[in-house]
Amino acid sequence: AVEVAESGGGSVQAGGSLRLSCVASGFFFDTYCLGWFRQAPGKERERVATITPGGSITYADSVQGRFTISRDNAKNTVYLQMNGLKPEDTAMYYCAAKSGEGGCSTDNYHYWGQGTQVTVSS
Repeated sequence: AVEVAESGGGSVQAGGSLRLSCVASGFFFDTYCLGWFRQAPGKERERVATITPGGSITYADSVQGRFTISRDNAKNTVYLQMNGLKPEDTAMYYCAAKSGEGGCSTDNYHYWGQGTQVTVSS
């Protein structure tokens, strides 16, 4: 069975940092696209960052230069380092995975975690 589990969320003040982790199993991790998405109350889900099996990365304009996505295939883990957090980053953050077919810069991900809450106060 596929399992995707995020951790590392919490509450921080503006300007602070958090590191989210996501451990996955049940599929060929190193051949899959991995992504971080977020959804704030009353807003649509936003694709935050993606990383291809080969390590190519894309970021949403809203987090470019502040967030860093990385993957450790040996640990079946993807990370999201978030620096310079702003109140508008407050959201539930989700980790997701999809096969490499069709590319990674899409919202069509197959496997999703339950999410981890990030709250940034001003």
